[in-house]
Amino acid sequence: MVTPIDPTATAFLLAENRSMPMHVGGLQLFEKPEGAGRNYVREMYEQMRDVEEIAPLFLKHPHRSARTAGQLVWKEDEQFDIEHHVRHSALPKPGRIRELLELCGRLHSTRLAWERPLWEAHVIEGLRDGRVAMYTKTHHALVDGVSAMRLLQSVLTTDPDKRGMGAPWAARSPRRRKPAPEISLSDVSATALRAALGITAEAAGLPGALVKTLTKGLRNETSAVSLYAPRTMFNQRITGSRRFAAQDWPIERLRAIGKATDTTLNDVVLAMCSGAVRRYLEELDALPDAPLVAMVPVGLNAKKSGLASAEGGNAVGAVMCQLATDRSDPASRLTAIHHSMKDGKEALSSMTPVQIVAMSAIGQTPAILGPLLRMQGIVRPPYNLIISNVPGPRTTHYWNGARLVGTYPLSIPINGMGLNITCTSYDGRLAFGLTGCRRTVPRLQRFIAHLDGEIDALEKAAGVA
Repeated sequence: MVTPIDPTATAFLLAENRSMPMHVGGLQLFEKPEGAGRNYVREMYEQMRDVEEIAPLFLKHPHRSARTAGQLVWKEDEQFDIEHHVRHSALPKPGRIRELLELCGRLHSTRLAWERPLWEAHVIEGLRDGRVAMYTKTHHALVDGVSAMRLLQSVLTTDPDKRGMGAPWAARSPRRRKPAPEISLSDVSATALRAALGITAEAAGLPGALVKTLTKGLRNETSAVSLYAPRTMFNQRITGSRRFAAQDWPIERLRAIGKATDTTLNDVVLAMCSGAVRRYLEELDALPDAPLVAMVPVGLNAKKSGLASAEGGNAVGAVMCQLATDRSDPASRLTAIHHSMKDGKEALSSMTPVQIVAMSAIGQTPAILGPLLRMQGIVRPPYNLIISNVPGPRTTHYWNGARLVGTYPLSIPINGMGLNITCTSYDGRLAFGLTGCRRTVPRLQRFIAHLDGEIDALEKAAGVA
Protein backbone atom coordinates (compact mmCIF):
# COMPACT_ATOMS: atom_id res chain seq x y z
CA MET A 1 0.00 0.00 0.00
CA VAL A 2 1.27 3.48 -0.88
CA THR A 3 -0.02 6.39 1.23
CA PRO A 4 0.87 10.08 1.62
CA ILE A 5 2.96 11.11 4.63
CA ASP A 6 1.40 13.68 6.94
CA PRO A 7 3.12 17.08 7.38
CA THR A 8 4.44 16.35 10.88
CA ALA A 9 6.09 13.08 9.82
CA THR A 10 7.45 14.75 6.68
CA ALA A 11 9.08 17.43 8.83
CA PHE A 12 10.82 14.79 10.99
CA LEU A 13 12.11 13.04 7.85
CA LEU A 14 13.38 16.18 6.12
CA ALA A 15 15.02 17.54 9.28
CA GLU A 16 17.25 14.46 9.57
CA ASN A 17 20.95 14.50 8.71
CA ARG A 18 24.14 12.74 9.82
CA SER A 19 24.45 14.87 12.96
CA MET A 20 20.78 14.67 13.82
CA PRO A 21 19.22 11.18 13.51
CA MET A 22 15.48 11.59 14.14
CA HIS A 23 14.57 8.35 15.90
CA VAL A 24 13.31 7.71 19.41
CA GLY A 25 14.46 4.68 21.36
CA GLY A 26 13.79 2.58 24.40
CA LEU A 27 15.79 0.30 26.69
CA GLN A 28 13.90 -2.42 28.55
CA LEU A 29 15.34 -4.71 31.24
CA PHE A 30 13.81 -8.13 31.88
CA GLU A 31 14.38 -10.73 34.60
CA LYS A 32 14.37 -14.27 33.22
CA PRO A 33 11.47 -16.48 34.35
CA GLU A 34 12.18 -19.15 36.94
CA GLY A 35 13.75 -22.24 35.39
CA ALA A 36 15.01 -20.44 32.27
CA GLY A 37 17.73 -22.45 30.53
CA ARG A 38 21.13 -21.45 29.16
CA ASN A 39 19.66 -20.73 25.73
CA TYR A 40 16.85 -18.53 27.03
CA VAL A 41 18.08 -15.29 25.41
CA ARG A 42 18.54 -17.00 22.03
CA GLU A 43 15.02 -18.39 22.32
CA MET A 44 13.69 -14.94 23.25
CA TYR A 45 15.38 -13.48 20.17
CA GLU A 46 13.92 -16.19 17.94
CA GLN A 47 10.44 -15.53 19.33
CA MET A 48 10.89 -11.86 18.49
CA ARG A 49 12.20 -12.68 15.01
CA ASP A 50 9.95 -15.53 13.88
CA VAL A 51 6.58 -13.79 13.71
CA GLU A 52 3.87 -14.94 11.35
CA GLU A 53 3.10 -11.51 9.91
CA ILE A 54 4.55 -8.02 10.38
CA ALA A 55 2.22 -5.13 11.23
CA PRO A 56 1.84 -2.57 8.40
CA LEU A 57 3.49 0.18 10.51
CA PHE A 58 6.75 -1.81 10.48
CA LEU A 59 6.70 -2.62 6.77
CA LYS A 60 6.58 0.88 5.27
CA HIS A 61 9.45 3.13 4.33
CA PRO A 62 9.59 6.67 2.87
CA HIS A 63 9.70 6.98 -0.90
CA ARG A 64 9.34 9.67 -3.52
CA SER A 65 9.55 9.68 -7.31
CA ALA A 66 8.06 11.28 -10.42
CA ARG A 67 4.97 9.12 -9.89
CA THR A 68 4.34 10.90 -6.56
CA ALA A 69 5.15 14.37 -7.97
CA GLY A 70 8.17 14.49 -5.67
CA GLN A 71 5.98 14.13 -2.59
CA LEU A 72 7.11 11.81 0.18
CA VAL A 73 4.87 8.77 0.55
CA TRP A 74 4.92 5.60 2.62
CA LYS A 75 5.62 2.52 0.51
CA GLU A 76 5.64 -1.12 1.60
CA ASP A 77 9.09 -2.73 1.53
CA GLU A 78 8.98 -5.45 -1.11
CA GLN A 79 12.32 -6.90 0.08
CA PHE A 80 11.62 -6.87 3.82
CA ASP A 81 14.22 -8.81 5.83
CA ILE A 82 13.29 -9.37 9.49
CA GLU A 83 16.87 -10.32 10.40
CA HIS A 84 18.03 -6.83 9.43
CA HIS A 85 15.58 -5.31 11.90
CA VAL A 86 15.65 -7.79 14.80
CA ARG A 87 19.16 -8.60 16.04
CA HIS A 88 20.84 -10.62 18.77
CA SER A 89 23.68 -8.80 20.56
CA ALA A 90 25.95 -9.41 23.55
CA LEU A 91 27.84 -7.11 25.93
CA PRO A 92 31.60 -7.26 26.47
CA LYS A 93 32.82 -8.21 29.93
CA PRO A 94 32.39 -7.30 32.72
CA GLY A 95 28.77 -6.79 31.60
CA ARG A 96 27.92 -3.86 33.82
CA ILE A 97 25.12 -1.34 33.22
CA ARG A 98 27.91 0.95 32.05
CA GLU A 99 28.66 -1.33 29.09
CA LEU A 100 24.94 -1.57 28.32
CA LEU A 101 24.48 2.20 28.27
CA GLU A 102 27.57 2.61 26.07
CA LEU A 103 26.17 0.08 23.59
CA CYS A 104 22.82 1.88 23.53
CA GLY A 105 24.59 5.18 22.93
CA ARG A 106 26.45 3.72 19.92
CA LEU A 107 23.32 2.11 18.48
CA HIS A 108 21.38 5.33 18.96
CA SER A 109 24.02 7.30 17.02
CA THR A 110 23.42 5.67 13.62
CA ARG A 111 20.71 6.75 11.16
CA LEU A 112 17.96 4.46 9.92
CA ALA A 113 18.15 3.99 6.13
CA TRP A 114 15.16 5.24 4.15
CA GLU A 115 15.45 2.24 1.83
CA ARG A 116 14.10 0.02 4.62
CA PRO A 117 11.34 0.33 7.25
CA LEU A 118 12.57 2.77 9.88
CA TRP A 119 13.06 0.61 12.98
CA GLU A 120 15.47 -1.80 14.71
CA ALA A 121 15.38 -4.01 17.81
CA HIS A 122 18.33 -5.60 19.63
CA VAL A 123 17.90 -8.43 22.16
CA ILE A 124 21.00 -8.10 24.37
CA GLU A 125 22.59 -10.66 26.69
CA GLY A 126 25.78 -10.57 28.76
CA LEU A 127 24.68 -8.56 31.80
CA ARG A 128 26.52 -10.08 34.75
CA ASP A 129 23.40 -10.00 36.94
CA GLY A 130 21.64 -12.30 34.45
CA ARG A 131 19.03 -9.84 33.23
CA VAL A 132 18.14 -9.51 29.55
CA ALA A 133 17.99 -6.14 27.78
CA MET A 134 16.18 -5.01 24.68
CA TYR A 135 17.03 -1.79 22.85
CA THR A 136 14.67 -0.56 20.16
CA LYS A 137 14.68 2.50 17.95
CA THR A 138 11.93 3.78 15.69
CA HIS A 139 11.88 6.89 13.52
CA HIS A 140 9.90 9.80 14.94
CA ALA A 141 8.01 9.94 11.63
CA LEU A 142 6.39 6.63 12.64
CA VAL A 143 5.78 7.12 16.37
CA ASP A 144 6.08 9.61 19.19
CA GLY A 145 6.89 8.64 22.77
CA VAL A 146 3.27 7.95 23.69
CA SER A 147 2.71 5.68 20.68
CA ALA A 148 5.97 3.84 21.37
CA MET A 149 4.90 3.16 24.96
CA ARG A 150 1.50 1.90 23.78
CA LEU A 151 3.17 -0.47 21.33
CA LEU A 152 5.25 -1.93 24.15
CA GLN A 153 2.24 -2.27 26.45
CA SER A 154 0.26 -4.04 23.72
CA VAL A 155 2.50 -7.13 23.97
CA LEU A 156 2.88 -7.19 27.77
CA THR A 157 0.63 -8.76 30.39
CA THR A 158 0.15 -8.53 34.14
CA ASP A 159 -0.09 -12.36 34.30
CA PRO A 160 3.36 -13.93 34.95
CA ASP A 161 2.10 -17.34 33.77
CA LYS A 162 0.72 -16.20 30.43
CA ARG A 163 2.60 -17.29 27.33
CA GLY A 164 2.18 -16.74 23.61
CA MET A 165 2.82 -12.98 23.74
CA GLY A 166 4.02 -11.66 20.38
CA ALA A 167 6.53 -9.00 19.36
CA PRO A 168 5.53 -5.31 19.10
CA TRP A 169 6.02 -5.49 15.32
CA ALA A 170 3.79 -8.53 14.83
CA ALA A 171 0.38 -8.08 13.21
CA ARG A 172 -2.36 -8.52 15.83
CA SER A 173 -4.64 -10.57 13.54
CA PRO A 174 -2.62 -12.31 10.80
CA ARG A 175 -4.37 -12.21 7.48
CA ARG A 176 -3.57 -13.00 3.90
CA ARG A 177 -1.61 -10.10 2.47
CA LYS A 178 -2.99 -8.47 -0.67
CA PRO A 179 -0.76 -6.96 -3.37
CA ALA A 180 -0.14 -3.27 -2.81
CA PRO A 181 -2.28 -1.23 -5.19
CA GLU A 182 -0.64 1.18 -7.60
CA ILE A 183 -1.42 4.86 -7.13
CA SER A 184 -1.45 7.60 -9.69
CA LEU A 185 -0.25 11.18 -9.49
CA SER A 186 -3.85 12.37 -9.22
CA ASP A 187 -4.47 10.03 -6.26
CA VAL A 188 -1.61 11.57 -4.27
CA SER A 189 -2.54 15.13 -5.21
CA ALA A 190 -6.21 14.64 -4.29
CA THR A 191 -5.34 13.14 -0.90
CA ALA A 192 -2.88 15.95 -0.17
CA LEU A 193 -5.50 18.53 -1.17
CA ARG A 194 -8.11 17.03 1.15
CA ALA A 195 -5.60 17.02 4.03
CA ALA A 196 -4.63 20.63 3.30
CA LEU A 197 -8.29 21.74 3.23
CA GLY A 198 -8.94 19.99 6.54
CA ILE A 199 -5.96 21.66 8.20
CA THR A 200 -6.94 25.05 6.75
CA ALA A 201 -10.45 24.74 8.19
CA GLU A 202 -9.14 23.73 11.63
CA ALA A 203 -6.54 26.51 11.67
CA ALA A 204 -9.06 29.27 10.90
CA GLY A 205 -8.66 30.66 14.41
CA LEU A 206 -4.85 30.59 14.37
CA PRO A 207 -4.16 34.34 13.78
CA GLY A 208 -5.80 35.34 17.06
CA ALA A 209 -4.01 32.58 18.95
CA LEU A 210 -0.72 33.60 17.31
CA VAL A 211 -1.10 37.22 18.44
CA LYS A 212 -1.78 36.13 22.03
CA THR A 213 1.18 33.72 21.99
CA LEU A 214 3.63 36.28 20.58
CA THR A 215 2.42 38.90 23.07
CA LYS A 216 3.14 36.53 25.96
CA GLY A 217 6.53 35.72 24.42
CA LEU A 218 7.44 39.40 24.17
CA ARG A 219 6.51 39.85 27.83
CA ASN A 220 8.78 36.91 28.74
CA GLU A 221 5.75 34.92 29.90
CA THR A 222 5.23 31.21 29.31
CA SER A 223 3.79 30.29 25.91
CA ALA A 224 4.49 28.09 22.87
CA VAL A 225 7.06 30.64 21.65
CA SER A 226 10.15 31.67 23.63
CA LEU A 227 12.14 34.84 22.92
CA TYR A 228 14.33 35.03 26.03
CA ALA A 229 16.43 31.86 26.34
CA PRO A 230 20.10 32.59 27.20
CA ARG A 231 23.00 31.04 25.33
CA THR A 232 24.47 27.97 27.03
CA MET A 233 26.97 25.21 26.23
CA PHE A 234 24.04 23.03 25.13
CA ASN A 235 23.12 25.42 22.35
CA GLN A 236 25.69 24.79 19.67
CA ARG A 237 26.07 22.60 16.61
CA ILE A 238 26.11 18.91 17.54
CA THR A 239 27.63 15.75 16.08
CA GLY A 240 25.91 12.43 15.44
CA SER A 241 27.69 10.75 18.38
CA ARG A 242 25.46 10.04 21.37
CA ARG A 243 25.93 9.32 25.06
CA PHE A 244 23.14 7.85 27.19
CA ALA A 245 22.64 7.93 30.96
CA ALA A 246 19.67 6.53 32.88
CA GLN A 247 18.32 6.00 36.40
CA ASP A 248 14.95 5.66 38.12
CA TRP A 249 13.45 6.73 41.44
CA PRO A 250 10.24 5.86 43.36
CA ILE A 251 7.34 7.97 42.12
CA GLU A 252 6.00 8.24 45.67
CA ARG A 253 9.01 10.36 46.66
CA LEU A 254 8.16 12.85 43.91
CA ARG A 255 4.43 12.77 44.65
CA ALA A 256 5.10 13.51 48.32
CA ILE A 257 7.03 16.63 47.31
CA GLY A 258 4.19 17.69 45.01
CA LYS A 259 1.55 17.12 47.69
CA ALA A 260 3.48 19.10 50.28
CA THR A 261 4.00 22.02 47.88
CA ASP A 262 0.66 21.92 46.03
CA THR A 263 2.40 21.26 42.71
CA THR A 264 2.10 18.52 40.10
CA LEU A 265 4.30 15.47 39.55
CA ASN A 266 5.48 17.00 36.27
CA ASP A 267 6.38 20.25 38.09
CA VAL A 268 8.58 18.23 40.46
CA VAL A 269 10.23 16.43 37.53
CA LEU A 270 11.02 19.79 35.90
CA ALA A 271 12.35 21.14 39.22
CA MET A 272 14.63 18.11 39.56
CA CYS A 273 15.95 18.72 36.05
CA SER A 274 16.32 22.45 36.69
CA GLY A 275 18.36 21.88 39.84
CA ALA A 276 20.50 19.21 38.17
CA VAL A 277 21.19 21.48 35.18
CA ARG A 278 22.11 24.31 37.53
CA ARG A 279 24.55 22.07 39.48
CA TYR A 280 26.03 20.65 36.26
CA LEU A 281 26.64 24.06 34.66
CA GLU A 282 28.01 25.48 37.93
CA GLU A 283 30.55 22.63 38.03
CA LEU A 284 31.74 23.64 34.56
CA ASP A 285 31.60 27.38 35.38
CA ALA A 286 29.04 27.75 32.57
CA LEU A 287 25.80 28.80 34.32
CA PRO A 288 24.27 31.91 32.69
CA ASP A 289 22.71 34.66 34.80
CA ALA A 290 19.36 34.42 33.00
CA PRO A 291 17.10 31.41 33.65
CA LEU A 292 17.18 28.56 31.14
CA VAL A 293 14.08 27.67 29.12
CA ALA A 294 12.96 24.10 28.45
CA MET A 295 10.74 22.95 25.62
CA VAL A 296 8.20 20.64 27.30
CA PRO A 297 6.14 18.49 24.89
CA VAL A 298 2.51 18.23 25.93
CA GLY A 299 0.58 15.18 24.74
CA LEU A 300 -2.72 15.99 23.06
CA ASN A 301 -5.89 13.97 23.49
CA ALA A 302 -4.98 11.26 20.97
CA LYS A 303 -8.57 10.05 20.63
CA LYS A 304 -9.83 13.56 19.99
CA SER A 305 -7.05 14.55 17.61
CA GLY A 306 -6.77 11.18 15.87
CA LEU A 307 -3.00 11.62 15.61
CA ALA A 308 -1.26 9.17 17.96
CA SER A 309 -2.10 5.60 18.81
CA ALA A 310 -0.61 2.12 19.05
CA GLU A 311 -0.66 2.18 15.24
CA GLY A 312 1.78 5.08 15.25
CA GLY A 313 1.47 8.81 14.75
CA ASN A 314 2.42 11.99 16.59
CA ALA A 315 0.16 14.04 18.88
CA VAL A 316 2.36 16.64 20.53
CA GLY A 317 2.13 20.32 21.37
CA ALA A 318 4.75 22.27 23.34
CA VAL A 319 5.09 24.71 26.22
CA MET A 320 8.24 26.78 26.76
CA CYS A 321 8.86 26.50 30.51
CA GLN A 322 11.10 28.90 32.42
CA LEU A 323 13.30 26.71 34.63
CA ALA A 324 14.31 29.37 37.19
CA THR A 325 17.95 28.21 37.13
CA ASP A 326 18.91 31.70 38.34
CA ARG A 327 17.43 30.86 41.76
CA SER A 328 19.52 28.97 44.30
CA ASP A 329 16.58 27.91 46.51
CA PRO A 330 14.94 24.60 45.41
CA ALA A 331 11.51 25.62 46.79
CA SER A 332 11.59 28.92 44.92
CA ARG A 333 12.54 27.14 41.67
CA LEU A 334 9.68 24.67 42.07
CA THR A 335 7.14 27.46 42.68
CA ALA A 336 8.33 29.40 39.61
CA ILE A 337 8.17 26.28 37.43
CA HIS A 338 4.66 25.48 38.67
CA HIS A 339 3.38 28.93 37.68
CA SER A 340 5.18 28.78 34.34
CA MET A 341 3.65 25.42 33.38
CA LYS A 342 0.19 26.46 34.60
CA ASP A 343 0.27 29.54 32.37
CA GLY A 344 1.42 27.48 29.38
CA LYS A 345 -1.28 24.83 29.78
CA GLU A 346 -3.98 27.48 30.14
CA ALA A 347 -2.83 29.03 26.86
CA LEU A 348 -2.99 25.66 25.06
CA SER A 349 -6.43 24.86 26.48
CA SER A 350 -7.95 27.65 24.39
CA MET A 351 -6.74 26.11 21.09
CA THR A 352 -7.84 23.13 18.98
CA PRO A 353 -5.37 20.22 18.56
CA VAL A 354 -4.43 21.33 15.04
CA GLN A 355 -3.86 24.90 16.24
CA ILE A 356 -1.67 23.60 19.07
CA VAL A 357 0.46 21.61 16.62
CA ALA A 358 0.71 24.64 14.31
CA MET A 359 1.63 26.97 17.19
CA SER A 360 4.23 24.53 18.47
CA ALA A 361 5.70 24.31 14.97
CA ILE A 362 6.04 28.12 14.95
CA GLY A 363 7.82 27.85 18.30
CA GLN A 364 10.26 25.34 16.79
CA THR A 365 11.09 27.52 13.76
CA PRO A 366 14.00 29.43 15.40
CA ALA A 367 15.53 26.11 16.53
CA ILE A 368 15.41 24.81 12.95
CA LEU A 369 16.42 27.99 11.10
CA GLY A 370 19.41 28.79 13.36
CA PRO A 371 21.42 25.66 12.48
CA LEU A 372 20.10 25.64 8.89
CA LEU A 373 21.36 29.19 8.24
CA ARG A 374 24.50 28.61 10.36
CA MET A 375 23.53 31.36 12.79
CA GLN A 376 24.38 29.66 16.08
CA GLY A 377 26.06 32.19 18.33
CA ILE A 378 24.48 35.06 16.37
CA VAL A 379 20.82 34.61 17.33
CA ARG A 380 19.59 33.46 20.70
CA PRO A 381 18.27 29.90 20.96
CA PRO A 382 14.47 29.66 21.45
CA TYR A 383 15.03 27.22 24.31
CA ASN A 384 17.98 25.46 25.94
CA LEU A 385 16.96 21.83 26.28
CA ILE A 386 14.03 19.45 25.86
CA ILE A 387 12.33 17.79 28.86
CA SER A 388 9.41 15.40 28.39
CA ASN A 389 7.46 12.94 30.52
CA VAL A 390 5.75 9.87 28.99
CA PRO A 391 3.37 7.83 31.21
CA GLY A 392 3.80 4.07 31.23
CA PRO A 393 2.22 1.00 32.94
CA ARG A 394 1.47 1.46 36.64
CA THR A 395 1.80 -2.22 37.58
CA THR A 396 4.31 -5.03 37.04
CA HIS A 397 4.22 -6.44 33.51
CA TYR A 398 5.64 -9.58 31.89
CA TRP A 399 6.56 -10.83 28.45
CA ASN A 400 6.11 -14.61 28.23
CA GLY A 401 7.05 -14.98 31.90
CA ALA A 402 9.99 -12.57 31.82
CA ARG A 403 9.40 -9.76 34.30
CA LEU A 404 9.90 -6.23 33.00
CA VAL A 405 11.96 -4.52 35.71
CA GLY A 406 12.82 -1.25 34.02
CA THR A 407 12.12 0.82 30.92
CA TYR A 408 14.27 3.81 29.96
CA PRO A 409 13.66 6.24 27.06
CA LEU A 410 16.22 7.51 24.54
CA SER A 411 15.31 10.60 22.57
CA ILE A 412 16.55 13.17 20.06
CA PRO A 413 19.11 15.94 20.61
CA ILE A 414 18.95 18.42 17.73
CA ASN A 415 21.33 20.99 16.29
CA GLY A 416 21.53 23.83 18.78
CA MET A 417 19.99 21.64 21.51
CA GLY A 418 22.58 19.09 22.58
CA LEU A 419 20.67 17.59 25.54
CA ASN A 420 17.30 15.83 25.73
CA ILE A 421 15.80 14.56 29.00
CA THR A 422 12.87 12.15 28.74
CA CYS A 423 11.10 10.43 31.63
CA THR A 424 8.95 7.30 31.67
CA SER A 425 6.88 5.95 34.55
CA TYR A 426 6.57 2.23 35.22
CA ASP A 427 5.48 0.11 38.18
CA GLY A 428 5.83 2.82 40.80
CA ARG A 429 9.11 4.25 39.54
CA LEU A 430 10.02 7.17 37.29
CA ALA A 431 12.92 6.57 34.91
CA PHE A 432 15.02 9.41 33.54
CA GLY A 433 16.72 8.89 30.18
CA LEU A 434 19.35 11.50 29.27
CA THR A 435 20.45 11.55 25.63
CA GLY A 436 23.22 13.97 24.74
CA CYS A 437 25.73 14.78 22.05
CA ARG A 438 28.96 13.11 23.16
CA ARG A 439 31.11 16.15 22.33
CA THR A 440 28.73 18.95 23.29
CA VAL A 441 27.65 17.57 26.68
CA PRO A 442 30.68 16.14 28.54
CA ARG A 443 30.43 13.92 31.63
CA LEU A 444 26.74 13.22 31.09
CA GLN A 445 26.76 10.61 33.88
CA ARG A 446 27.25 13.44 36.39
CA PHE A 447 23.66 14.47 35.72
CA ILE A 448 22.40 11.32 37.44
CA ALA A 449 24.19 12.22 40.68
CA HIS A 450 22.84 15.77 40.44
CA LEU A 451 19.26 14.52 39.91
CA ASP A 452 19.62 12.33 42.99
CA GLY A 453 20.93 15.25 45.02
CA GLU A 454 18.09 17.44 43.81
CA ILE A 455 15.42 15.02 45.07
CA ASP A 456 17.03 15.20 48.51
CA ALA A 457 17.09 19.02 48.34
CA LEU A 458 13.43 19.25 47.26
CA GLU A 459 12.34 16.82 50.01
CA LYS A 460 14.17 18.89 52.60
CA ALA A 461 12.66 22.14 51.29
CA ALA A 462 9.14 20.60 51.26
CA GLY A 463 9.57 19.16 54.76
CA VAL A 464 9.10 15.53 53.71
CA ALA A 465 12.68 14.28 54.09
